[in-house]
Amino acid sequence: MGGWVVALPPSQEIYDFKGYYQGPDDAEREPLSLENALWQNTVLASPGFVYGLVLYTGSETRSNMSAKKPRSKVGSLDLEINYLAKILFVMMLLLSLLIIVMDGFLGSWYYKYCRCVLLLCSIIPISMRINLDFAKVYYSVKINTDRSIDGTLARNSTIPEELGRI
Repeated sequence: MGGWVVALPPSQEIYDFKGYYQGPDDAEREPLSLENALWQNTVLASPGFVYGLVLYTGSETRSNMSAKKPRSKVGSLDLEINYLAKILFVMMLLLSLLIIVMDGFLGSWYYKYCRCVLLLCSIIPISMRINLDFAKVYYSVKINTDRSIDGTLARNSTIPEELGRI
């Protein structure tokens, strides 16, 4: 069986396919459309055979081209704590600068600035973030092992905090 296939280049449109099969002699030309396509994991119900041709593979497959990158799921409490940590960080830098300005930029003021930043770094509560993460894990384990709600499975650690918000 000779010949060749001419088809449109790969695209994200999964329900659009146009092309044609050109037989060995130029007189034979068979149009190809979506009705001639067998998709990934297709199983033939009837005994027999099918002549097949693989047109697009790898990153050019329609399923790959139409797939979107997964979103990162972050709980709303995590977003709030991140926002507050950023505000506290900026406040720490500004307070250190204020202390240096009130001291009058005497001597090696940049060392004093770094010293002030180190002294004021306790403004940002890192332990609160760690405690929050441990609490999420603990509550998720308790939900998974609770016998009164048998069969429940917490698939991520943000479920307890989202349930608490409801």
